[in-house]
Amino acid sequence: MKKLLLGVVLVAVLAMAVVPAVAWDANKQKDLGQDKNKMKWWLLDYGKTEEGVPYAVTRKYYTNTTVKNETIELLMSKYGIAPEVAGSLYFTEYGYEYDETGKKFALTYLRHYDMLGNEIHGTVYDGTTEATQKTFNAIAGIPAKVAPYALGKPVAAPNANQQKAVPTRVVRARDKK
Repeated sequence: MKKLLLGVVLVAVLAMAVVPAVAWDANKQKDLGQDKNKMKWWLLDYGKTEEGVPYAVTRKYYTNTTVKNETIELLMSKYGIAPEVAGSLYFTEYGYEYDETGKKFALTYLRHYDMLGNEIHGTVYDGTTEATQKTFNAIAGIPAKVAPYALGKPVAAPNANQQKAVPTRVVRARDKK
């Protein structure tokens, strides 16, 4: 019986080591599509902090090898990350906090992860430095796209023209019997 219990505990510990430390609410997750660099984005979490500050958490998957390689080079050169560790880069998570108008935001953290959810490198900002406080410009980026979620404002569903067409099966003459 002790061996069984020890085995269950060992499996649980291993499972926790593989799963990223934070589990996100699946009901809040949204596919944000791709940015101008063809990088895949997801909204993971949003709402207000205990202090009432609107926030959002996004994740960027490296679907563009050029951008991924640039980020790997940055991790190695700026932070001294070993090539084999930096080369395992799979996604980056970003934390944002917004002012009450939603027109300004601060980057609160960014963390780089490998495919197993192990953190490669992270940077936490206090939000008070000018470098992390941003104002949205005319071109709406990911922080602007997720601001309505953080602020609790209604988010319009895509119209019929923006929705992806449902693929249909093409039947060729030779397929008919």
